[in-house]
Amino acid sequence: MSGQQKQIPANAQTCYEVSAADLPLHCPMDNMSKWDSHPRVFLPMDKGHAKCPYCGAEYVLVGDAPADH
Repeated sequence: MSGQQKQIPANAQTCYEVSAADLPLHCPMDNMSKWDSHPRVFLPMDKGHAKCPYCGAEYVLVGDAPADH
């Protein structure tokens, strides 16, 4: 993760847009507060979207995935 990103609350939204820079993707993400969240789980983005089995948050890939992903 390059630069300082604004911290967002975990489990606050139902859908998050992510980019190739966020891969490999896990929920909660690095810029989410984790103290009140669930254990980290890695999510496959092979179809351009994923859903967290813990909190139900959906992640949608915006832009192209890297060729090696």
